Amino acid sequence: MTENHCSTKQGSRRRIGIVTVARSDFGIYLPLLRMLRDCDWASLQLIAAAAHLSPAHGHTVDWIRQEGFSVAAEVPMTAECDTPAAIATSMGVGVQGFSKAFDQLCPDLLVLLGDRFEMHSAACAAVPFQIPVGHIHGGEITAGAIDDAFRHSISKLSHLHFTATESYARRLVCMGAQSENVVVSGAPGLDAISSCQRLQRDELADSLGIPLETLPLAVTFHPETRNVLSAARQLTPLLEVLSEQECPLVISRPNADPGNVEMVRQWDHFLETYKFPAIFADNLGTQKYFSLLSAASAMIGNSSSGIIEAASFALPVVNIGQRQGGRLRPANVIDVQNHPVDIRDGLRRAMSEEFNERLVGMVNPYGDGHASEQIFDRLRTQTLNADLLNQPFFDVDCQSLSSWEAA
Repeated sequence: MTENHCSTKQGSRRRIGIVTVARSDFGIYLPLLRMLRDCDWASLQLIAAAAHLSPAHGHTVDWIRQEGFSVAAEVPMTAECDTPAAIATSMGVGVQGFSKAFDQLCPDLLVLLGDRFEMHSAACAAVPFQIPVGHIHGGEITAGAIDDAFRHSISKLSHLHFTATESYARRLVCMGAQSENVVVSGAPGLDAISSCQRLQRDELADSLGIPLETLPLAVTFHPETRNVLSAARQLTPLLEVLSEQECPLVISRPNADPGNVEMVRQWDHFLETYKFPAIFADNLGTQKYFSLLSAASAMIGNSSSGIIEAASFALPVVNIGQRQGGRLRPANVIDVQNHPVDIRDGLRRAMSEEFNERLVGMVNPYGDGHASEQIFDRLRTQTLNADLLNQPFFDVDCQSLSSWEAA
């Protein structure tokens, strides 16, 4: 291991720090976390931050503990409001909080997931400690969100990379990542799907507290943070279309992005007038969420889950706007503009028998459900030394790369 103030003693357990900042990434991490918790070579250090510690976002650190995990450190960093200034301030607060956690815990290797600004704060704080960073879901594009820049920055601050597809791995090599340190693992969010015991529809209804005689719609809509329109105006077309539906709605709380508060206010008002069963959920948890994707007639919104996980259920997805622009599209995704006419047409197509018949037997391009095993094995076998931390630039003809291994 490289020289720092808390290097691992030879023969001791490897300290693996995992940063989780919201319900979404914790659910993705779960299979990997269980493997690390139960193995004999790693000491799991779970660091819970941001929305996990916020009552306004469900205080989901309780969920972490209910799943049987100890929290090694907490990093509060979620501001009371969601303005750009508040988000930028939260990033600074996060760097301070993560630095204290790293100084106390001395992780030998840190694992980060995705593209949130909170994760970016953790990546920045790790640099002066010379902690090797493994990044999951690098190389992807979400053109409609500022998260896109955070993801690429986290990748440049990372030393190991676990990508969902070969095309994303090639991008990282083009960005300067060493090809031997890029693993095409697939998306770990798929790993728990096969082993999850799904609830029957009546059990799901009891768990949600709403009747499900009619198949529900799964709804997740986050602020499109690179859109000039306010979050309220972004959500209005979807609300217009949903108000015309005659089915149960299961709505997930939007991410803690700028505009979040406006959107939650709109949802509260919408639910006061919607005439059919509906629930606004802070956190469904893995079992209920996968049970919902299995039972729903369609998903609508702009969530990455619609691009990645929903394909494993052959669930039709109406993806609105540009938030997920640039991501690889499975066959179940219908892209529409954020306008009532387009959303309405997309939902009609998603509900059609013809479209659903085409999805029978579809393969999810984001992996085979064994990503966590590959990540686990690499975390166990990776040599931790100065060579890993050294990331020189090298010239590469990106157009000539025939596989992610070419460099």
